[in-house]
Amino acid sequence: MTPTLTISRLTKSFSDVKALDAVSLTVEPGARVALLGHNGAGKSTMMKIILGLIPFESGTVEVCGAPPGSAAARTQVAYLPENAAFHPALTGQEQIAHYLSLRGESPKQALALLDRVGLHEAAKRRIGTYSKGMRQRVGLAQALIGKPRLLVLDEPTSGLDPVSRRDFYALLDGLAAEGASILLSSHALTEVEARTDRILILSQGRMVAAGALADLRRMAALPVSLHVTARNGYASEIAAALPGAIRAERDVRLDCAQDEKLGFLARITGFGDKVADIEVVPPSLEDIYSHFSRRDGQ
Repeated sequence: MTPTLTISRLTKSFSDVKALDAVSLTVEPGARVALLGHNGAGKSTMMKIILGLIPFESGTVEVCGAPPGSAAARTQVAYLPENAAFHPALTGQEQIAHYLSLRGESPKQALALLDRVGLHEAAKRRIGTYSKGMRQRVGLAQALIGKPRLLVLDEPTSGLDPVSRRDFYALLDGLAAEGASILLSSHALTEVEARTDRILILSQGRMVAAGALADLRRMAALPVSLHVTARNGYASEIAAALPGAIRAERDVRLDCAQDEKLGFLARITGFGDKVADIEVVPPSLEDIYSHFSRRDGQ
């Protein structure tokens, strides 16, 4: 299957600052990929290059098999910035109808696009009355024009309430199921942990980690936390039998290396009815991101 996006040893500098340093990645059709990194890591620079807005010094970039910024690429890629801005005097329907006309599409599709992003009831209201979250949804409706093969989203859930964020990711899931590739930048690590297939971590212009969450956990080799809930009267006995364990009333907690996890679990289950519950807590994406960022000197 031909990748939707292919980047090989991409390098970009601004004066004496190297914004991207030999970065390589691929995004397959239907993949949901999160791009993470501190401010200044190179995320925005990479997105601008993918969209064909700025040139680059060396390396190769192919967007749907075409050079970035070319007519062939532009017809197949869509972009949603963090702060989408629209004419406040236009209604949502008028704004999307205008964009449809610019793309050579029928303006009659406007209501269907707004309905897809949850704005059907507000379609005839002026955008000046919309909340920031509603304006983000107008931006997403605009990005969906022409059924793009690649969506580039910069902090797409900025300004959305929790329910709207859930609905937004459900919409992205549906687009991915239809074959669209999604590359999104976000600082909301808890969100992307559960709703993306692959994670890319940039630091100082370099790709310091890439892969599925399970792959990054293995690469980081961070400890696993075990939370044991003891039945009344047995917490002290269980804690004493587990090296490094800490007792807090009925709870016993300890951290262990990945390769020690099964051994500790066998020891804990050996207590039988003295244990009420066991919770295994793997390193979170926030833990993993912090690990790779610190390793790279951040």
